[in-house]
Amino acid sequence: MEYRELGRTGEKVSVIGMGCWQIGLSKNHGDWAGEVASLRRGIELGMNLIDTAERYSAGRSEELVGEAVRDCRDDVFIATKVAPPNLHHDAVIRACKDSVRRLGVSHVDLYQVHWPDPAVPIKETMSAMEQLVRDGLVRYIGVSNFSAAETEDARAALARNEISSNQVEYALTNRSVESDILPYCVRENITLMAYSPLARGRIVGSIPADILRKYAMSPAQAMLNWVTRNEQVVAIPKASSVKHQEENASSVAVRLSAAEYDKMQQG
Repeated sequence: MEYRELGRTGEKVSVIGMGCWQIGLSKNHGDWAGEVASLRRGIELGMNLIDTAERYSAGRSEELVGEAVRDCRDDVFIATKVAPPNLHHDAVIRACKDSVRRLGVSHVDLYQVHWPDPAVPIKETMSAMEQLVRDGLVRYIGVSNFSAAETEDARAALARNEISSNQVEYALTNRSVESDILPYCVRENITLMAYSPLARGRIVGSIPADILRKYAMSPAQAMLNWVTRNEQVVAIPKASSVKHQEENASSVAVRLSAAEYDKMQQG
């Protein structure tokens, strides 16, 4: 597994992490067991970055992540997110404490604002985030779905800490962040955490066959390899099965050439 520093934190996270959207959505306990097994397999394969949110499956996602990391908390980097209805100061504090409880941990490594809310002053939200860092419940602060300008506002609202990451949608089929957000993250050394890097299952069928043959890759693996070609990017594909987790984990075992990445984009 390849690892990269998260922002300026000094923390090394896996280039391919594990996204937990919809994990726990099923009412079937057997499905939950399979999802926990998938997360544990990912950890075994070196995928130390796990991303969830209080909104995912009404908190069940966080609970299943907690179950998966119960015996290996020190080996993983847990990221979760506070939802827009909870961005006022006291609500942020309560939401984080609830997430910590559901995860069954003493702290979260990265706490992210899930979506910006213009109705809540960003300074109020960031004040709460910094209090959580001081209190030891959070190690690092991130944002999600923020524009470059909104990220800059969030940074300016912090007195002692930094914004370490911005989690946004990014895939071979959705490159909108390349016009503004990605260049900003590169310039300011903020990690871009790519969600839905496999385009929500709409795997590209036009990836050149010669590239897939040369590297013995599936189209999904090629997409993950492409989206993490920039040193400032890590990806968090969802994988609720052990088979998909193993496929994702091996997607960056080798790197393509710049010409091959360009060829994929043209395809």
